[in-house]
Amino acid sequence: MPAILTTDQGAAVSIRRREPVRTRLTPSSREPIEIGLINNMPDAALEGAERQFAGLMSAAGGGAPLRITCYSLPGVPRAERGLRYINGHYASGRYAPIEDLWNRRLDGLVITGAEPQTAKLQDEPFWPDFRRVLEWAEDNAVSTVSSCLAAHAAVLHLDGVERRALPDKRLGLFDHDVVEDHPLVVGLPPRLKIPHSRWNEVDAATLRACGYLVLTCSPEAGVDLFIKERKALFLFFQGHPEYDSGVLLKEYKRDVGRYLRSERPDYPNIPKGYFDADSVERLAGFRARAAVRRDEGLLAEFPLASEVQAADRSLGTPAAIIYRNWLSHLVARKEQEILARL
Repeated sequence: MPAILTTDQGAAVSIRRREPVRTRLTPSSREPIEIGLINNMPDAALEGAERQFAGLMSAAGGGAPLRITCYSLPGVPRAERGLRYINGHYASGRYAPIEDLWNRRLDGLVITGAEPQTAKLQDEPFWPDFRRVLEWAEDNAVSTVSSCLAAHAAVLHLDGVERRALPDKRLGLFDHDVVEDHPLVVGLPPRLKIPHSRWNEVDAATLRACGYLVLTCSPEAGVDLFIKERKALFLFFQGHPEYDSGVLLKEYKRDVGRYLRSERPDYPNIPKGYFDADSVERLAGFRARAAVRRDEGLLAEFPLASEVQAADRSLGTPAAIIYRNWLSHLVARKEQEILARL
């Protein structure tokens, strides 16, 4: 049974499949692994984030039964496009109201990042709801994954760890080393590539001082995967291992569009480690034209995905391995709970 996006009403949506990892999960129970996905991504990325996470967990599960229920924090700012999408899928059964979460127990919870709205996380409009979710997850989910901005918000709430602003957006594909032995990184190569797209960071030294275990780290991009065992197991990603091919290119084009509309003062830097030399030259040529003609109409001449060579064609494998190990942890705990009820 593949992963599906659904709510308790049983409606489903198709997903983009990735290549499955070779080892299969083999739960003895036919009960599906219940996963909640709190999707806080910007309006334009809502549906894409659903496909990425569902496709990733389908590949990681290797045929194990998974059921993914989608939620959205009401405090995340939405324009008409995002509200129409979420409200429409409440009616169709793809999303569930966040209030439904409080009376459930989940095997796993995934909280996506969100686009920053304020300098301080405590001033973000979703902050009260986010804190309540984490407090609920401590007692009602076996394990919780927090991604990017959600990771920064989680460590601030749990341990008072403050993020720090970066001098420029960290955007690109970076090499990471596995720096600790742990069941979550079993099967990973010693070095792997992970996409990053963020304006802030928490550093390894601060995290370790607060009792977090750093599992993967980059000399250039810093920490990616780190964890902490509390009542439940908490995982945190500063990067975006769930991203599939082409996402960083879309984000870069979005930022270029913001520059052309004068919504940001400076032209964004090309994502690091992401394009071949010919593509970098082509994109630099577009930047030179934008310096002369700062006009949104120029965006129609931005190089197409078919015209630039991105280096992210096989990103799914390390991410699928990590998530497979995570799902294995959920399955083991689920088996224990089933046996305890017998």
